[in-house]
Amino acid sequence: MKDRTAIILLFLFALLCWSAFDGHGGTLFMVDGDPADGPLEALIGLVLAGGGIVLAGFILLLVGGLLAMVFAGVGIVCAGSLAVGALVVALVVAPFLLPLLLPLAVIWYLARRARRQPRIA
Repeated sequence: MKDRTAIILLFLFALLCWSAFDGHGGTLFMVDGDPADGPLEALIGLVLAGGGIVLAGFILLLVGGLLAMVFAGVGIVCAGSLAVGALVVALVVAPFLLPLLLPLAVIWYLARRARRQPRIA
């Protein structure tokens, strides 16, 4: 097992060395249709690639903010629809609760009337 791991690592290191000494390593930067070569080829490639990565990060940040707003809006719509649904259910059930509410209203009225009358000692 250890011999196999050492052979694989040695093979991967050999591929890395071959890629490093093979000129530009299979990458070629095109600027306006012409290959970018010369002493600044790597610098131009790094600047262009770095700019792309910065742009991608900025775009991901904006998309994340947009999704946060969309999901917050969806949550508000869901909460509002639940509130409207609860109100509709309460309006539908209210006539059926009237026989239960009438004795409660009478008890409340009697308690309130007893509280308002001054007590004569």
